[in-house]
Amino acid sequence: MSEITFPDYDELALELKQAALNITPAELHGLLSGMLAGGLSLKDKSWQPLVFDYTNDGMGWPTKPLNAAETMLQSTNSQLTRLSMEFTLMLPESTGEQAIFDLADSVAEWVNHFISGVGLAGAKVKKASPTAKEALEDLEEIAKLGIDEEDDLEEQAELLEQVIEHVKACVLALHADFGVRPEQDKKPTLH
Repeated sequence: MSEITFPDYDELALELKQAALNITPAELHGLLSGMLAGGLSLKDKSWQPLVFDYTNDGMGWPTKPLNAAETMLQSTNSQLTRLSMEFTLMLPESTGEQAIFDLADSVAEWVNHFISGVGLAGAKVKKASPTAKEALEDLEEIAKLGIDEEDDLEEQAELLEQVIEHVKACVLALHADFGVRPEQDKKPTLH
């Protein structure tokens, strides 16, 4: 089985910018992940109008960024519906002094758009399990994330990695509550 992978972050950022779409790859991945965790079914293209409305005043997207978004959606769905506990956030990989600040901003943007995606998918948050409610509350706090320039940046980088791991756990908890499960084989097993 071949794995579907994410588009290159920088290339996708350029495609989105060239298409005059005011969304980063991290925000787009957060939005799509939230929609999947919130119960979006991939049986049709119903995700597209939701994304168009949210990102582009209801106007469609050019083919190239739309195809990249669909690849990202399929890859993310594959991660969420596997029985493993692996999930990857699409975040920029930068270096230098500004890298930790850029990463923290991207994590906060990812989480904000994830929460929006859960809402767009129509998840019944009021009927959520206590674990899912706690995960949403944690994400709302993480969405306010920021790095203080005057703190030890090495320590902040370590804490940010822990936050990212916690975000992944929250995503998996919400998907367990609201997400669409892969279809099970309907035939009874004969022994």
